[in-house]
Amino acid sequence: MNARVLVLLLVLIADVGSALGVVYTRHHSRLLAVELGLLEARQDEGLAEWSRLQIEQGWLADASQIEKTARGVLQMRQPDETKILVVDP
Repeated sequence: MNARVLVLLLVLIADVGSALGVVYTRHHSRLLAVELGLLEARQDEGLAEWSRLQIEQGWLADASQIEKTARGVLQMRQPDETKILVVDP
């Protein structure tokens, strides 16, 4: 009879331990899923920002935009032909 009670207690302890392990694993899995969602949202924001920066870089590198800024903001102008010096390589 003692052996049966001991085996029953061991099975009960193993069953409770297994149940606690399942609960812990599911909780940890849910936490990781939430963190993954946050990281994916952050990645999407980063990709959107990168796309905006690529568009802005293309706009700023446009020759007409550079000339417009040079003439308007910096008050630059085309020099007279007599002041242009061409150097042969």
